[in-house]
Amino acid sequence: MLGAGLKFDEDRAICFSAERSDVSNIDEHGIDNGSAWLGMPVPEVYSAGLSEFVFAAGVKLLAEWQPDVMYLTTTDYVQHKYAPGIKEANDFYEMFDRYLGQLDEMGAAIVITADHGMKPKHHADGSPNVIYIQDVLDEWLGESAARVILPITDPYVVHHGALGSFATAYLPESANRADILSRLSQIDGIETAITREEAVVRFELPADRIGDIVLTSGENVTIGTSEHRHDLAALNEPLRSHGGLHEQRVPFIVNRVIDLGDAPDLRNFDAFFYATAAAAQ
Repeated sequence: MLGAGLKFDEDRAICFSAERSDVSNIDEHGIDNGSAWLGMPVPEVYSAGLSEFVFAAGVKLLAEWQPDVMYLTTTDYVQHKYAPGIKEANDFYEMFDRYLGQLDEMGAAIVITADHGMKPKHHADGSPNVIYIQDVLDEWLGESAARVILPITDPYVVHHGALGSFATAYLPESANRADILSRLSQIDGIETAITREEAVVRFELPADRIGDIVLTSGENVTIGTSEHRHDLAALNEPLRSHGGLHEQRVPFIVNRVIDLGDAPDLRNFDAFFYATAAAAQ
């Protein structure tokens, strides 16, 4: 996905995935057998090692290839599994800091940010705190009359069981949307229940890619579809996840002093702009 549309003229771009680093990546524009090139085994996807592979590759690429820009993206496995202050979390950030130190010593202008924060989403006994909205709508409107969509539904069930704090739902034409939203807003743990039109403005969402309504849940609550659709057997630690209003604040760290001027509130997608500003210092 990240390689789509890149111009690989004169071998001036490389894009590859640590998850497939034992083979040639992105045709001739990746790294043949990146594992051998880096001298590290291909990491397990459910591990801190996958992110370390990315950092180690970044250091080696900067030393050997001297790219103008690097984008190093890691997984959020550790953050889903371990709260701040737990040994595994501390070990991860110690490793992270070590590689950042090397990049800094090599003269790189660095911006560190994230796509989202993370919060505990479980009861006091450690069990996941979930509101199964598809089950609720099935009871109100009839089975499968409405369709609930969860944006973080993906194969990595060990991370989060596809549970987060955001959902959108398509309703049947016969449904009274205002009534449904009113009833949903009264469910303990549902923090936001708004129309598509409101969500487009408030959350800057594309209207053609969301349902009739949008929901977010409280700080320690997640939204599911139907209970039987979520495989939670792999959640060995208490659930930690994201997607709601309580995970919006993320770090924005730059390794050089730069003039922000009259910049508005920083957003994570401003990282590239400020990285180029830092590089110009």
